[in-house]
Amino acid sequence: MDEDLLTLDSLPGDEILELITLAKAIKTKPGDFADAMQGKTLAMIFQKPSLRTRVSFESGAIKMGGEAIYLSANEIQLGRGETIADTGRCLSRYVDMIMARVYEMADIEELAEGATVPVINGLSNFNHPCQTLSDMLTVSEKKGALKGLKFAFLGDCGNNTCHSWLMSAHKVGIQVACGFPKGYGPDEAALAKAKDFKLTNDPKEAIKGADVVYTDTWMSLHIPEAERKKRFSALKPYQVTNNLMSYAKKDAIFMHCLPAHRGEEMTADVIDGPQSVVFDQAENRMWMQNAIMLKLLGLR
Repeated sequence: MDEDLLTLDSLPGDEILELITLAKAIKTKPGDFADAMQGKTLAMIFQKPSLRTRVSFESGAIKMGGEAIYLSANEIQLGRGETIADTGRCLSRYVDMIMARVYEMADIEELAEGATVPVINGLSNFNHPCQTLSDMLTVSEKKGALKGLKFAFLGDCGNNTCHSWLMSAHKVGIQVACGFPKGYGPDEAALAKAKDFKLTNDPKEAIKGADVVYTDTWMSLHIPEAERKKRFSALKPYQVTNNLMSYAKKDAIFMHCLPAHRGEEMTADVIDGPQSVVFDQAENRMWMQNAIMLKLLGLR
């Protein structure tokens, strides 16, 4: 792997598969890795709060004998009291690794430029590499293999998770189909790094024959009420329902990176139904991130 994990567009397919293999080994026999991070400290910077990102990284580090320090953006004045690069330089004198969950991709890039220890992108506005690698672990578990699968992303396809899938799926032999209304498509910068994908405004066409069906929240907390109504109206035809799922393969799995809003991007009977693997997916954040940390630290 590179010195950092900021995006997936430069991560080769064979290294993705190596991470999946390692994550499975850690998950299967966690006791074998109980001391793998002994004496190592992870700093976790959060501009944007998160249940799954914080607990999965912190618990994962502890399970491997390491330590984790939570740092909110207000506590360290990220980008205000000093440059973000200087924050990276200082933290590198104290810790062995930095994970940051930020609003802007430029912030995580500047942090990595200043840091002399590995930096992990826990989320940015442009991409979400840890989520997608964890998703691939889940798909591998449920489907047995990745090559030859069809992955359908429905709804707002201009988001970070969809971008990460577009930039990496082809490396492991997965075809991506994005179904979205006009104005809600992927960023051109993500498409420029993508291969073997299809874009459509027809949700049925996107999901037809899919092995994996994926959606994400339509609404962020900062979106004003008037904009929320506009978004809901535009995205409603892309809501994942049992009827829409019937166009996918019979053994298709349903995925969502959470938090989910039942009655918006999908119906309750889909996310709580037999095809849903969302909570296995959430658990796998920890196992995959453990693999990522060990690889970046040169411990495996």
